[in-house]
Amino acid sequence: MIVAVFRKARALPFAAVIFLFVLSVSAFASDEEALIRKASQILGPLPASMPSAENPITPEKVRLGKLLFYEPRISIDGTVSCSKCHPLALYAADGLRKSVGHDCVENPRNDPTVFNAASQISEHWTGNRTSVEDQAKQAVTGPPAYGMPSYESAEKILRSYREYRDLFKAAFPSDREPVTIDNFAKAIGAFERTLVTPAPFDSYLKGEKAAMTEQQKRGLSAFMDQGCAGCHSSPFVGGQMYRKFGLFEPYRKYTKSEKVDDGRFAVTKKEADRYVFKTPVLRNVAMTPPYFHDGSVDGLSDAVWIMGKIQLGKDLPKEQVEDIVAFLRALTGKIPEEVMIVPVLPSPE
Repeated sequence: MIVAVFRKARALPFAAVIFLFVLSVSAFASDEEALIRKASQILGPLPASMPSAENPITPEKVRLGKLLFYEPRISIDGTVSCSKCHPLALYAADGLRKSVGHDCVENPRNDPTVFNAASQISEHWTGNRTSVEDQAKQAVTGPPAYGMPSYESAEKILRSYREYRDLFKAAFPSDREPVTIDNFAKAIGAFERTLVTPAPFDSYLKGEKAAMTEQQKRGLSAFMDQGCAGCHSSPFVGGQMYRKFGLFEPYRKYTKSEKVDDGRFAVTKKEADRYVFKTPVLRNVAMTPPYFHDGSVDGLSDAVWIMGKIQLGKDLPKEQVEDIVAFLRALTGKIPEEVMIVPVLPSPE
């Protein structure tokens, strides 16, 4: 815009040129302030953590929860832990179309990241887990996950380690028997509730205008104006609602999907929930391919274009897709160094 003003002002007196320059800079600044205000209202910056009234975060729970996040010895074959399907070094998503549980059992859907995930309305694509705590608990006996025959069998293993007994007692001091599967879930939940990754986008919303490139700012504007933010709202850029996947066209028309997934219908048995899924969190989305519930799309640009077609009924032009992808890359946050330190697990007595 400023360049255009100078082109028109070549024949004007110097004072007039300066006036037009100041006016154009003011207008540009005003436009950017409006963009920041709009993005702050629809999206907003990440909070420092994702607290829960039912499971308050404490340092003792977080310390224990991190150990348990890496603990494979309470799976039926001794190989499965949270970190197997959610390796933190890969932004807490394993990069597979569908994750693999005990004895090479394939999970029914793609595993989403656990970063910035604890404040969603539910867990899993179909919302069949109410919280990160519920997800951690049910994974222990889940057939495609840990595969344990009972919660009691997992508790027995944990109680056989003195260090775990001490850590559970420190984390849950008022419990007569602290080593329980419910406390296992609360500890992992507390740890996951600290897994936030502030990104350049958050710095931009706080007034650091250089934190995002001009292309990323165009992408942010398009993301909101084209309707993407209608489903992917909140500071987590998603995870707050359920939507039919394929509003305008069947998603399989554009993907490598092997079969139709009934989605949330499998949970509620309501016809209205057929092909309905929870909208995923888009934080760190550039780092967590493949995409969609079945991992059927490898490229982020392809995923954005497909979403335009099937969810918005729009054929987004290539330039706009590239701008939106650029914005999505501004959602890539830095993983805290302390999170990346792999703990030494308790040894047998």
